[in-house]
Formats: sequence, C-alpha cells, structure tokens
Amino acid sequence: MNSHILLPHGISAQDALLIIDMQNDFMPGGALPVPGGHDLLHAINGLSHLNFRAVVASQDWHPMGHCSFKEQNGPWPAHCIAGTDGAALVGGLDQRRITHIIRKGTATDADSNSAFHDDSGRSTGLTDLLNGLGVTRVFLCGVALDVCVLASARHAVRAGFETFIIQQASAGIRPLSASSLLEESIKLV
Repeated sequence: MNSHILLPHGISAQDALLIIDMQNDFMPGGALPVPGGHDLLHAINGLSHLNFRAVVASQDWHPMGHCSFKEQNGPWPAHCIAGTDGAALVGGLDQRRITHIIRKGTATDADSNSAFHDDSGRSTGLTDLLNGLGVTRVFLCGVALDVCVLASARHAVRAGFETFIIQQASAGIRPLSASSLLEESIKLV
C-alpha cells in the first residue's frame, strides 16, 4: 500500500479527517472482521499527521441486545459492545492525533452506520462539532468502506460538507461504484 496519499488542494484549517470504526471487532480475529482492515493503519496514521483542523474517530458503541445483532433479528453478529475490548480503537492507531471521538449506535432500538446520526435521526453531535470548528471539507477513511464509511459520507454531503473518501485508507466488504458516488457528490481520492 502506498503510504503517500495525494489529497486535493492540500489540507487546511477548514478540513477534518474522519477515521471511521477502526476498532478491534472489525479487525482480523474480531467479531465482524473487515478484510484488509488492519492493513490501513500505516496510511491512516500518516494522514492523521497532516494539518487537519480536527481528526475525529468514530466508534460503534453498542449496548447489549442492540437491534443490529443477529440475536435481535438484525444482520450482524454481536460486536463493539460498549466498554469491551472489541469496541476499543485498534492497537497501532496513533491516538495522539485524534482530537475528538464520536460514539454511535448507542441506543438499543436504532442502528447507526453513520458517524453523523442513527437510523432514527438522533444526532451524534458530529455535524455541530464540525460546524463549530469551521470545517467545510471532510476526508473519510476506515472500515467498512461500503457500510459505515459510505453512510457517513452520504450524511456529510447532506450536512453541507464537501466530502472525500480516501480509498487507499479504507477497506470494505464489497466494492463501490465510483460513478454512483459521483452522482451523490462524494469524491474518491
């Protein structure tokens, strides 16, 4: 993997890096591993050292019995249960550069693939945080590209941010269509 990632127009004080769900349960050996997830650490750590106004990490932070779990007729095995090792940010992620942590999926009755708000519309506070910091562009990376990274990118566009997904620092379960992302005003870099 190329550790030097070229980002458009450089990075400024109006830009934020959103590191999506780089947690133990999404890594090899975890409850819901994303292929290649662990291989992203070098690229993400390099990105976090750029001159972003904010570096925000999201965490799935589910209560026991969360609606997304198979035991509750949801699509996923139990994962990222609040306070467990599986919910912790993965070792090797340079947390010194993270300025904020957003926890999502905290309500038992609503899933939250997006770092911006859950499926019932409850906000995580990320939009207000970024607006308060004067952020106008967001760059997303992490896992899973086709689930939580994509959902977060879609909500970033709706919240009015110029939105980029950094492909070299993201891993997914299924490939994404670049043309469909452009139709949604999400840029791939």
